[in-house]
Amino acid sequence: MHNTNKELIVSLDELGVLRDTRIKSALCAVDRRDFVLDEFRDEAYRDDALPILSGQTISQPRTVVFMLELLGTKEGECVVDIGFGSGWQSALLAHMVGALGIVYAVELIPALCEFGKANVAKYPDLYRRVRFHCGDALEGFGEIEIGDHVDRIIVAADISEIPVRWRAVLRNGGVLVYPSNGVIRREHKHSEEEFDIQEYPGFAFVPFVATAHNYR
Repeated sequence: MHNTNKELIVSLDELGVLRDTRIKSALCAVDRRDFVLDEFRDEAYRDDALPILSGQTISQPRTVVFMLELLGTKEGECVVDIGFGSGWQSALLAHMVGALGIVYAVELIPALCEFGKANVAKYPDLYRRVRFHCGDALEGFGEIEIGDHVDRIIVAADISEIPVRWRAVLRNGGVLVYPSNGVIRREHKHSEEEFDIQEYPGFAFVPFVATAHNYR
């Protein structure tokens, strides 16, 4: 088990999953230990998913890195993080988009909304780049208005079907990354009718939750 954030990053580097220097920089700046429950702080640098609240988890580091590599976020972009949970991935994305970018972080479960926001708030500069929305992502992303477009969308839970509105809000040239039935999919949008889709099997995620009534 790794004892420091640096050791975790080195191990991901040695595994060959950490290739993007922007992701490496974000991992160095955002300590995973700040995003886990107190009882798991000594295990924060394990390359494993860990329980958080309401039956949800903070994802395995190598899986987060893999999905962020597929997403390809650039400085100054607008990114939607669906199911922000612990807030770790939102904070990493906020670092990657820089001062001119913005992250729309959406979480359905109220307790997780507060948990994730409080965790990201430990990094004030990054917190200012995130717009949090506690609600159902199937109904919208909060401050994003009809007609607005985003550059990237990433989903943290296994979803069987992507809503039409998510693909519609993605600008041409944008990328959507999400798990579905044990496969991570990357969709690159060329036009409203044309998407290039790549699939990467062998992953397991908590299921996407479409209603918060059991968590209030």
